[in-house]
Amino acid sequence: MSELTDRQTEILDFIRQSVRENGFPPSRDEIAEAFGFNSVTAAKNHLLALERKGVIQLVEGSRRNIRLLVDSDTPLTHQFQLPLVGQIAAGTPITAPENIDTWFNLDPNLFHPRADFLHRVSGHSMKEADICDGDIVAIHEQADADNGQIIAAVLPHPKTGEEQITLKRYLRRGSKVTLRSENSTPGYEPIEVDLTSFDPASQEQAPFRIAGIFAGLLRIPR
Repeated sequence: MSELTDRQTEILDFIRQSVRENGFPPSRDEIAEAFGFNSVTAAKNHLLALERKGVIQLVEGSRRNIRLLVDSDTPLTHQFQLPLVGQIAAGTPITAPENIDTWFNLDPNLFHPRADFLHRVSGHSMKEADICDGDIVAIHEQADADNGQIIAAVLPHPKTGEEQITLKRYLRRGSKVTLRSENSTPGYEPIEVDLTSFDPASQEQAPFRIAGIFAGLLRIPR
């Protein structure tokens, strides 16, 4: 996506506001009036420029023929970017700025379900699921998962206690959770968590939490 001019950004924000407040985009006449253009043609030319830059689509046969191709509430600079999350600062949301190492220029909708953040795999615990050391996995952020899904689990480091993300197969029966590796060689035993042993009202660190579910991966040649 090309950079927008200041005027194009203003018009895009105006379209977003209309969609957010009214449920539909503005007409070309309303855009021309709002920005003091002398003709509807000037509004049309700006819309064509926005279409060329990939942020809207003009649909034939409708007076309000603008379709947003970017989310109405997401800052434009991050529309086609995903954060690579590194070490997690205690008590912060996964995608808090202090947890982000860098941004990748990727459309979140390339993944299924839609990706919210990325994480670089370290180690070989998931190699039999074809998730290898150094791969970048896409994660759809949510706090629960179905049995058998691969999840991004947040666990305290056994030595430092600081939170870290690990990819594991999620299996739950009642209050017992098993976080299973996909590597049958010795040294990759499952992590067993008894949820009854943790009181959410206490000040203790949770034994684990689900950051999201696996949505796909990137394998960058070395």
